[in-house]
Amino acid sequence: MKKKLMLGNEAVARGLYESGCTFVSSYPGTPSTEITEEAAKYPEIYAEWAPNEKVAVEAAYGAAVYGARSFAAMKHVGLNVAADLVFSASYAGVNAGFVIAVADDPGMHSSQNEQDSRHYARASKIPMLEPSDSQECASFAAAAFEISEQFDTPVFLRTSTRVAHSQSFVECTERREPPLREYIKNPQKYVMAPANARARHPIVEARTEKLAAFAGTSGLNTIIPAAPEHAGKIGVVCSGIAYQYAREALGDRASYCKLGLVWPLSEKQLREFAASVERVYVIEELDAFLETELRAMGIACTGKELFPRIGEYTPAMIAEKLLGVRPPEAIAAPDVPVRPPVLCPGCPHRGLFYVLNKMKLTVSGDIGCYTLGSAAPLSAMDSTLDMGASISMLHGRNTVRPDESDRAVAVIGDSTFMHSGVTGLVNAVYNHSASTIIIADNSITGMTGHQDNPTTGKTLKGDITSAVNLEALCHAVGVRRVRVCDPYDVEELERILSEELAVKEVSVVIARRPCALLKTVKHGKPYTIDASKCRKCRMCMKIGCPAIRFDGVASIDPSLCVGCDLCARMCRFGAIEGGASKC
Repeated sequence: MKKKLMLGNEAVARGLYESGCTFVSSYPGTPSTEITEEAAKYPEIYAEWAPNEKVAVEAAYGAAVYGARSFAAMKHVGLNVAADLVFSASYAGVNAGFVIAVADDPGMHSSQNEQDSRHYARASKIPMLEPSDSQECASFAAAAFEISEQFDTPVFLRTSTRVAHSQSFVECTERREPPLREYIKNPQKYVMAPANARARHPIVEARTEKLAAFAGTSGLNTIIPAAPEHAGKIGVVCSGIAYQYAREALGDRASYCKLGLVWPLSEKQLREFAASVERVYVIEELDAFLETELRAMGIACTGKELFPRIGEYTPAMIAEKLLGVRPPEAIAAPDVPVRPPVLCPGCPHRGLFYVLNKMKLTVSGDIGCYTLGSAAPLSAMDSTLDMGASISMLHGRNTVRPDESDRAVAVIGDSTFMHSGVTGLVNAVYNHSASTIIIADNSITGMTGHQDNPTTGKTLKGDITSAVNLEALCHAVGVRRVRVCDPYDVEELERILSEELAVKEVSVVIARRPCALLKTVKHGKPYTIDASKCRKCRMCMKIGCPAIRFDGVASIDPSLCVGCDLCARMCRFGAIEGGASKC
């Protein structure tokens, strides 16, 4: 048995491999993306990118019903998309093991909310495991398959940004190869018509009771006693990364009830733990999920009256709240300057948002790198709520403000369009919307790290496949006006948008240029600014390129400039000189 240093996400993939998982389907979403990327490196595992999370869990569940251990991963908001299948699969149960990883994002490092996915476990009546380090990521992934098959249920594996992206050692074992399970036709189990679903519901409730009893004896929950001189005083109920923070802050001055199975809970185990200490603290990021359950059991505890419901915790915070002290390293830690995210140098979205800002249009936005078009100085986005919302929200706006339809557009990326924008476009066409939709096609799923999607012509494993033709797809759903342009050509883009906004029907403008970070994109020589020609008008600053700075006079950082020539197009005085783009 060998040990290897692994990211949490890499360790989950290792657990999938070792437990004999053979089918993985996911949609990339930080902080869960690397699980599927790492799983794809094992030839024994079929791994794919699906167009969205709902399709991913449906495909994985299909594989499980027909006999193969299967898995799907997503970030917390992706579970919203997948929920339709998830709730029904809870009633139907499984054949082979079916595991769903959901990665929460306390602190919203890359997300639009701090949604706590533990509520989904309770609402869907599906057990949820929560690892606290990479070793547990691997072992809990394997345990999840065993629980799934033993109790005839899907199983959630919940991680968080810190667990997913932190490293610790993992003991690697050999892969086991469970045989493909026999499929027996059973419509009473798998056809969720009302009569069948009513019969399944009591089974699910009985299953929850059995799982609660299992939680206390499974070994997934661990009682860690305090040092003898501190025994019987402070007791901490926690799970996941909160355990690591609490342990670092309190050490052996507290006893811990570390929950690996966070739903359902073992009331017997929690009561016995609470009875062994003078005071129980519940330390958990985000919502008072465990605290609420303990209070419902009649267990006195202290939680959110002491700890915040917002953001990430730290060991220093916990030490200060419980011990009234701050570790010296926390006091001495310097303030780190804020580094806001920006569009990369050469980003094709920059020209698009410059034009939208210049035209003073209302912009219904979407989820992706291009969400950064909302930030100054581009400041060209009015709303971003969820994947695919841009088109539908624009349709709603233009329906109630028909006289202003020529002053608003929707912007959606190519991957997001395939995820959940197509149906919004169908709705707009079907209902005679007067809406102009811009597909920002950068030829990749950029925000989560360059994953392929149905428009790129490659699968997750690099196999060549059919690429969705966006123009043909738009025509197929009834869009008569489809235009394609280069977002670097800002004058042409502005002309096309003006023409399409003037018509009272659905039109699609595809702003197509590949992501500047793709390996296939060839960059030109960096541009320079002739200070003698610079009139200090700051026009070049309006595109928000991080390669350009202004300190009395404009200058370009050659280590950042990729020679895209967008700034040169902005300059009316010919002050920006140099190589041209070779994209």
